[in-house]
Amino acid sequence: MINYAISFPTKAHKEAAEAIKEYFQNIKNVDTILVVNSCARGQAVAGSDLDLAILAAQGTTSTEIGEMEAAWLAFAANSPALLTYQALGPHALLHLDLITGDYRPGPMETGGMPDSFEIEIGNQVRYSVPLGQAGPFFLDLRRRWLPYYDSALRSERLRMITQSCEYDLSCIRPYLERGLHFQAFDRLTVAFQKFLQALFISRRVYPIAYNKWIRMQVEVWLGMPDLYSKLPSILSVCNIESFETAEKAVLLKTLLDGI
Repeated sequence: MINYAISFPTKAHKEAAEAIKEYFQNIKNVDTILVVNSCARGQAVAGSDLDLAILAAQGTTSTEIGEMEAAWLAFAANSPALLTYQALGPHALLHLDLITGDYRPGPMETGGMPDSFEIEIGNQVRYSVPLGQAGPFFLDLRRRWLPYYDSALRSERLRMITQSCEYDLSCIRPYLERGLHFQAFDRLTVAFQKFLQALFISRRVYPIAYNKWIRMQVEVWLGMPDLYSKLPSILSVCNIESFETAEKAVLLKTLLDGI
């Protein structure tokens, strides 16, 4: 089990979070106020964003969500604590999402990007920490989605994402043969993220992202330091106007086959 505790890196982070809690805790359509991302994991630094998710109570309508969002924006524009936080600098951003807890996997388009199904459940359910009391809907979501979703859906997701990754890898050499070197490298980076998505699904572990915290997730969470040691070289290309990207695609395909 991976468990963390809330840690706010500055007084401004903490006071902004307290102002948000005070604002939302008495709204009837709010089930749980959640701290997410680095502050929830105790890994935030002074320049980190402040990320929260407000889980709406079951039965809250889209109209009510819209009204809540409009009221929140009006409050945030004049809150001293939030204005103080925003004055920390351009890279300390406040992200607050109103969420419904309705997690549904979608179809993956051929050549498209990885979807956010597992990432949303990971960040909002698995690794989030309630700021105050956990509501009944949040507790229901944890019972439903943890430790992982059902085997039938997992098998289908793993098949779909593996095939999508293989398709991306199959495009790289033809792109290079047409002189589309940057497009080939772009397709390699997309395939790399789908590889990570398939890897996490195969291990029944929710991720937090496919483009950051890679070492921590693979080495520590998955317990696969040997695999991680092979990953940085996949996206390390010395000469993009060569067939080196195709060589990297072969390496990634080998890793994908080993999942």
